[in-house]
Amino acid sequence: MQTSLAGFREIDHAADWALHVWAPTLPGLLEQAARGMLKLAGIRVADSPVRECEFEFTFIDYEQLLVKFLNEILYWIDQENLAFTEYRLSMGTDRLIAHLRGYPICSIDKAIKAVTYHNLEVRQTEQGYEAHLVFDV
Repeated sequence: MQTSLAGFREIDHAADWALHVWAPTLPGLLEQAARGMLKLAGIRVADSPVRECEFEFTFIDYEQLLVKFLNEILYWIDQENLAFTEYRLSMGTDRLIAHLRGYPICSIDKAIKAVTYHNLEVRQTEQGYEAHLVFDV
């Protein structure tokens, strides 16, 4: 049962980690998925200095959008030691532009290797959008 308009919760999964996310808008769903992924990994950030980045890409469907977005964030975590705390996302019918702000990572409890397409479906509901994600750890 969902108690807020947007959020995430961990789902039991046999081998990997899984997450259920929901939000009133598609950009909100992306943000909740990113926040949930950081929470699952146990990422803690430093107080400063803040860094900003921007990236954009095209997508074919909402499932590809979600996977590409989260894998891009994993790239920044792995290669730049940076975790995002602020998300400003603009979308067209097949393009995402992301303006993100974040901080250097102090610690990670467990690394996430990738976001998978396993049983992934982004669904539109009366309340907005929801999806189940599986992470390879």
